[in-house]
Amino acid sequence: MTAMARIRTNSKQTALLARLMRAEAEGEGEAGMIMVGNVGVNRVVANCLDFEDIRTLQEMVFQSPGGFEAVQKSYFYQKARDRDIRLARRVIQGERMDPASNALWFFRPEGPCPATWFNQTLSGQYKSHCFYIPDPQECPQVY
Repeated sequence: MTAMARIRTNSKQTALLARLMRAEAEGEGEAGMIMVGNVGVNRVVANCLDFEDIRTLQEMVFQSPGGFEAVQKSYFYQKARDRDIRLARRVIQGERMDPASNALWFFRPEGPCPATWFNQTLSGQYKSHCFYIPDPQECPQVY
């Protein structure tokens, strides 16, 4: 781990993040996958709201309730590809992309993105996913 990493991790957990990124956003390309990774890493560093007890990528990925739908799908359990691991490492090292830079949530609505979702503010949309950010007063760690 280099000093610039946003979170402490190991190769097994990096591969887990890579699998999550692929399962949630492979159809949205590298940028979409990085944004999913941003949300995941933000949840590990947040220590607020629904994520107060989340300290590792494994806890984040399998959080219940509040986790990710992808873990219920068989393709999530495929071995992480080298390309996906490289993307996950970039996220862990601090690469962030708007509108997910400070987001803790995303979802894919049937229609347009609502301005708020469970009282969280829309930070923007990328392809079919809407991203939501917490109030900076409640979750300063993600900013």
